[in-house]
Amino acid sequence: MTKILTNLDKINSQIKAAQQRSNREATNVQIIAVTKEVSVERTQEAIDAGLIHLGENRPEGLKQKIEAIQANVHWHYIGSLQTRKVKQVINEIDYLHSLDRLSLAEEIEKRATKPVKCFVQVNVSGEQSKHGLTIDDAVTFIESLQNFTKIQVVGLMTMAPNTEDETIIRSVFKQLKQCQQQIAERGFAHAPCTELSMGMSNDFEIAVEEGATFVRVGTALVGNERGEQDEHEK
Repeated sequence: MTKILTNLDKINSQIKAAQQRSNREATNVQIIAVTKEVSVERTQEAIDAGLIHLGENRPEGLKQKIEAIQANVHWHYIGSLQTRKVKQVINEIDYLHSLDRLSLAEEIEKRATKPVKCFVQVNVSGEQSKHGLTIDDAVTFIESLQNFTKIQVVGLMTMAPNTEDETIIRSVFKQLKQCQQQIAERGFAHAPCTELSMGMSNDFEIAVEEGATFVRVGTALVGNERGEQDEHEK
């Protein structure tokens, strides 16, 4: 059994346990293998292990992987996307996790050849170092997208603060879930907003407990070859 398969089995067990703890129905939680810090070869290992959702955060890395790996997988762009780089990315991906401003939406509308599943990024914690809209602005922003034919708001995305305080982390995820439910109840045709992209290697269990449907897992799943190289050189 490869290291990735071993990691995947562990993560699936952790997700199942988190669902049971929170009395969630055993609905699917999609694991996005974040491959931004690993090679094409290790990304292929992830696909061979059965992972079909892959995440990249740079246009160059995305292009390299797509060109090298001819596989029937779903590509997620999980990083902040500069407006001027939309044309490099938007027709190569299935999901965008960082829609956070009108200028980006307008460029997607201009460049996309088909509707793109988008997560609106919400900066729940209010940290200046993070991108995203406030919870209050998210609803207004999503309303403003109703005439955009190339954008489907499938859900919301956030990143929790880098802290070991589980109370703070849980509060962030809980607030995003509440916001998602409020938007879903509006019944927007362009924004079903049924999904939640939240939780990474260090906090995905809490995210699942609070309603995540997509978790973005890199190091705990596929490792970090850059970090492994640094460690090897010490």
